[in-house]
Amino acid sequence: MRRTASLVLLGLAAFFTALSPLMRWYAFPRLAKIPPSQYQAMVLEARPATLLDYGTMKARQVPEVTIVQTLKGNVDEAHRVARAVGRDVVVWDALSYVAGPDGKMVSEIPERYVFDAHSQEPVHAAGEMVDGDPVRRSGIEYKWPFLTEKRDYAYFDPQTRTSAPIHYKGTRTFHGLEVYYFEQTIPWTRVPLPKKMPVKGITPQAVEKMGTTRWYSTTRMFWVDPVTGAPVNGEEIHKEELRGGQLLPGGGKVTAFAGHVKMRADYVDSTVALVSAQRTLVLLLTSYLPWGFLALGAALLAAGLLLEARARRPRTGPAASGGGIVSGGP
Repeated sequence: MRRTASLVLLGLAAFFTALSPLMRWYAFPRLAKIPPSQYQAMVLEARPATLLDYGTMKARQVPEVTIVQTLKGNVDEAHRVARAVGRDVVVWDALSYVAGPDGKMVSEIPERYVFDAHSQEPVHAAGEMVDGDPVRRSGIEYKWPFLTEKRDYAYFDPQTRTSAPIHYKGTRTFHGLEVYYFEQTIPWTRVPLPKKMPVKGITPQAVEKMGTTRWYSTTRMFWVDPVTGAPVNGEEIHKEELRGGQLLPGGGKVTAFAGHVKMRADYVDSTVALVSAQRTLVLLLTSYLPWGFLALGAALLAAGLLLEARARRPRTGPAASGGGIVSGGP
């Protein structure tokens, strides 16, 4: 019986030991992915901010500017693209809506972002765009890969329609989580005018005909959970200007929008709570289960070897020598 039990234990030890690397290096890359139906909304604020008054064409300080960002998974498009490219794909229809202190629209920029559900690498497909302009992304946007590394990444900037490095600046603690801090600076760059202008009757084509151009610069900051790759906080020092043309007397320049944009406190709290729950699932596949299976395999191996050693140990005493009590007469 000991011999049979030891063989069973040795077999289980081999199974769980082999399962440990399979869970980490085979199951995790296939099971960890962004769901195609994910929906996320986020509110950011700049307090105070500078806005352009289109009535006077002069910049003025306002108490606050609100930015609402939404990411909505387009399941039908994701399935269509997935069939075409042969891998799991997520399609996010994103919208960045900027409102002034009176609630009126300042700008509205829609995006369609197509990426690999596992690696977050961009997938190029029909419909990929920013504000109606076709784009071909390189690098990440909105989310880092699972198990983010301590290195620079290429990050796509929707205003310039180009990618630039976003630099790893160190490890920090944010709301009890160990996070990686990344920072990207976009120098002053001429960018397209939004398709929707804040004043009725003014179109981007009319502004361009008057020779006025739009320029933009920003420094964006992200605090990223390295396990899930999800930002738990984001800030941006944002600047926009209109330059030259007939709209600006003397061909000068005027600030269209400027402010230090920060995530609203309640959205920071909810994001940290959501990411904390998601990181447990990722750690289950990358750490808890692999190391647990390895430890279990080692324990079973030790128990199996111990039983095997006991089963092979020679017995002592009368029973072991084959003797016994023999009865007989004189």
